[in-house]
Amino acid sequence: MANVDIYTKGHCPYCHRAKALLADKNIQFNEIEIDVNPELRSVMIERANGGYTVPQIFIDDQHIGGCDDLFALESKNKLNALLAV
Repeated sequence: MANVDIYTKGHCPYCHRAKALLADKNIQFNEIEIDVNPELRSVMIERANGGYTVPQIFIDDQHIGGCDDLFALESKNKLNALLAV
C-alpha cells in the first residue's frame, strides 16, 4: 500500500473531502496539520513546488496536488493504481 501524506488545516472543507475519499478507500494517511504546526508550512510549500493552499497531497512522495486533483484522478480511474489498492 502507498504512503500518503496530506497537509491540512482543521477548518478546510477541501481537506475534509480529500480525507473522506481516502478513508472511504480504507487508505491510511499521514495528516500534517499546518495550523497546529505552522513551522511545517514551509516544508509543504517546498515539497509542493510552491503550492501553498491546503490540502497538498503526496502519494509515495509524488505530488498529487489538492482536493480537486485527487478527485480528478478518482474520476479517471487512476487513483487506485497510485494507491496500489
